[in-house]
Amino acid sequence: MRDLLLEIGLEEVPAKFMPPALAELKQLAETALTEQRISFDEVVTYGTPRRIALVVKNIAEKQADLEEEAKGPAVKAAYDADGNPTKAAMGFARGQGVEVADLYQKEVNGGMYVFATKKAVGVATEEVLPTLLPQLVTGIHFPKPMRWGFTELRYARPIRWIVALYGDAVVPFTIEDIASGNVSRGHRYLGTDHLVIPSAAEYLATMEQDYVIADQTRREAMIVEQMNALAASVEGTVDIDADLLEEVVYLVEYPTALMGEFNPAYMLMPEELIITPMKEHQRYFPVKKGHHIMAKFITVRNGNAEHLNLVQAGNEKVLEARLADAKFFYDEDLKIRLEDNVEKLKTIVFQEKLGTIYEKTMRMQQGVAVIADWLNLGEGVKERAMRAAYLSKADLVSNVVYEFPELQGLMGEKYAYPQGEHPLAAKAISEHYLPKNADGELPLTFEGVACSLADKLDTIVGCFAAGIEPTGSQDPYALRRQAAGICSIIVGRSILVSLTALIEQAADHYPAEIIGDKAVLVQRVYEFFEQRVRNILNDKGYRYDVIEAVVASGYDNITETLLRAEAVDKMKDTEAFGKVLTAFTRANNLAKKATTLDVNEEYLVVEAEQQLWSDIQYVENTTALLMAKRSYSEALTIISMMEENISAFFDSVMVMDENENIKTNRLALLGRISRLAGQIADLSKIVQQ
Repeated sequence: MRDLLLEIGLEEVPAKFMPPALAELKQLAETALTEQRISFDEVVTYGTPRRIALVVKNIAEKQADLEEEAKGPAVKAAYDADGNPTKAAMGFARGQGVEVADLYQKEVNGGMYVFATKKAVGVATEEVLPTLLPQLVTGIHFPKPMRWGFTELRYARPIRWIVALYGDAVVPFTIEDIASGNVSRGHRYLGTDHLVIPSAAEYLATMEQDYVIADQTRREAMIVEQMNALAASVEGTVDIDADLLEEVVYLVEYPTALMGEFNPAYMLMPEELIITPMKEHQRYFPVKKGHHIMAKFITVRNGNAEHLNLVQAGNEKVLEARLADAKFFYDEDLKIRLEDNVEKLKTIVFQEKLGTIYEKTMRMQQGVAVIADWLNLGEGVKERAMRAAYLSKADLVSNVVYEFPELQGLMGEKYAYPQGEHPLAAKAISEHYLPKNADGELPLTFEGVACSLADKLDTIVGCFAAGIEPTGSQDPYALRRQAAGICSIIVGRSILVSLTALIEQAADHYPAEIIGDKAVLVQRVYEFFEQRVRNILNDKGYRYDVIEAVVASGYDNITETLLRAEAVDKMKDTEAFGKVLTAFTRANNLAKKATTLDVNEEYLVVEAEQQLWSDIQYVENTTALLMAKRSYSEALTIISMMEENISAFFDSVMVMDENENIKTNRLALLGRISRLAGQIADLSKIVQQ
């Protein structure tokens, strides 16, 4: 067995393109080889800025022989009355590559069908690869592919060379006038433009000799090791951001980390204003001592250790310019009070149909006031939250945020402190953007919670009113993320509040002509939250049928929905739950025919139904108290105690009695039973294991 190598040489590919491209190439290769009946041990993909490579280890010398049975048409369609083959039989035989005489008959589900055994002798792998490998090259999809020269192929970047080796033999093929061979290229500045790869098995070692560490996993390990050593040399630690690290891994082929420093005078600025230019603009890693940054940074050079002092000086000079700009912007912003910026928001459009950022700020204030009252936050918290809402967008017109948009909210907090704003109000200015992703940090302050909920609800309701709803991959206002953020805050802070009421209050702050039919809008937005609630339940590890059951009973109070799911999940495999399920199922099937839930004791003519009515009244009163305390497990246990009397009821009476009043009364009894459990979950959706 031999290894297979495919290397696609390119102009520098954007770092963010590489991980998905490598994953797709691996999947394409595994699928193609399997379909071609070519066995292998492992498929590995490698990527650097200038190359996408594939290595298949211990690939078989030839395809496996094929022998498989194919089902054809029914016998009555394959042969006429005289037993002669019809066009259907002949066409089937031709399609399978066999003679009509080789067809045979078998019974399938009581019917007779014709079958053929298709056989194919496997060919040598080297005969398959010239067709298979070009399909792998062109099968990779990239965001924003480009064309170059007079070529028709659209790709991430222009292809400059292709290496294709089966063992040490070249696999011949051509893509856009570029013929495959055994010649690669090393490092752009340290290597050669004519690097011969002796064999697929020697690929990694050969590349390393020419200053290319092709294995991205090894490059990452080298970078981390070097950065940690540099940080330790100054008794610090390196702040390794996972996303930045991945980007840097795909920006270099031969990594060498180096440490630089900057003027400590810049440390008087907020740390975030130092870190952001480092990470976002220069791809530098901050160095910390304890919880605070040092006046040092680490960067990774695409090259060896020669002349590192010159590289260090160049990087320090670039960062100095960035930090000088940041300090100038920061100092200028401090000269203007944050509240003086609010009026400027009247010139910034939030959305064409929804007005300006200023108008959004005013709606936020109104929303915060309502939410603060609902959550019983107290007058002090309410006032601070409303102040935070008023100032929440003021930093959008600041110099720093114009230059570094990712610092919105945070700079508002930093400007608010020295201008005498209450610390909790200042903190809420930055917290109103939280959480920023599914697992993101939640607001810590009550003020921040109120502001975040009000802001996100205003955006979602306004966009739905304006006809801007997420479709497929299109979600320009990140409504899914904002809805998930609302759910995360409610669950994370155990907030007991009606989702419908939250949506309604947000709608109330818009003009009627924008909202239109309020009831319809509220229902649409409410239904939009359903998938977010399902995602939270799924992330908690609940079984699919438990999720279906609790969501079917409503999710207006998201915190209670999780508690109900917990109760059902905890009890679903117990004997008591089995009784609940039995009782509910028997009652629920007929309860759907009930026209009223009012029970008239005059028509309770059999002792079994009288006893059941007595049970229902007791359980309704008891479970009402338990559910008010959100003791859903205990409520389910109490409901399970009715199983015996429900069974006695069905054994003693004919529900669909000829007497209309008696029938209506009995259906009402069953409807009351169904409603009892239905307040917790629709148990008909639970699958018994």
